Formats: sequence, structure tokens, C-alpha cells
Amino acid sequence: MGATDSAFEEIYRLYSADLYRFILRMTNDEQLAMDILQDTLLQFSLSADKFRGECSIKTYLCAIARNEYRRWLKKNKDRPLPLDEVPEQPASGDLQEKAETHDCSMEIHSLLHQLEEPYKEVFLLRVFAELQFSEIGRLFGKNANWAGVTFFRAKKKLLAMMKEADDDE
Repeated sequence: MGATDSAFEEIYRLYSADLYRFILRMTNDEQLAMDILQDTLLQFSLSADKFRGECSIKTYLCAIARNEYRRWLKKNKDRPLPLDEVPEQPASGDLQEKAETHDCSMEIHSLLHQLEEPYKEVFLLRVFAELQFSEIGRLFGKNANWAGVTFFRAKKKLLAMMKEADDDE
């Protein structure tokens, strides 16, 4: 048994844009992001009755999306992932403000793909999916404190990478 049509439409309306942005940040590929979004929503509609409410629906959808992307990666492990071009001149300012502008967002996105896990995924979940630390912690089987510390470390690593790129120019 799956989600009713009206409930599914409401979930799509409320969460698809945020979910797409989250998936796009993971994949760096618009078509792949759309495919994974559709697979995620299909999986949710087929298994909505298994949702126990232990986290928000948005967190649950992000977990499904993450699993769908991992499934895709396993299936396509020999296929190279797309790469962004890094802009010539990085902008200055707060990291989250930089994510708002296109050029800086492209730079941050490129650098994000160089971050090791779990830093990359925690940063994506916090900044682009706008999940709370408690929700991120639950996704990893950890607590909110772990998620906050991991996010802080990811942000610190990204800032260092940006500074290094700036120094190289």
C-alpha cells in the first residue's frame, strides 16, 4: 500500500524543490538529479506506510534520496562523475552567503566534491536540504552534537580549501 494521490501531491508540492536542490548538490548533474528525484518519490509512494514519524518527512525523503544516489553510484561505478569548472576568482565573505551567488556556489560545489565523507554529506544536508542537526544525526545513527561538530569541521575544511585556491591565484 502506498501514499494516496492527494497526500502524495501535497508531499510533492511541499518538498520536491528542496529535495531536487539537495540531490543536485550530490550529483552535480541536472538530469541525474531529476531521475533520482523521481526514483525517490516513487520509493516514498510505494513505502509511505512504513514511515513511522521518527523524523520529519523531509528528513525521510533525504534519506531515501541519499540511498537512491548510492544505489545509482554502485550501478554506475565505472562511469566518471561530472566535474564543475572552478571560477577564476573566488569571492570573499561568509560561506553560506557565498552559496547564494551562482559563481561562488559553483566554486563551493566543486570543492564539496573534494571533501571526504561524512563532511560532504553533512554539509549538503545542513545547507542545501536545511535539515536540523538532530535530523542529520539520526540519518547517520548519531546524535545532534556529532552532526553539529561534523558540519563545523566541513565548513572549516571548505574555508581552508577556498583560501588555498585564492592563494594559488
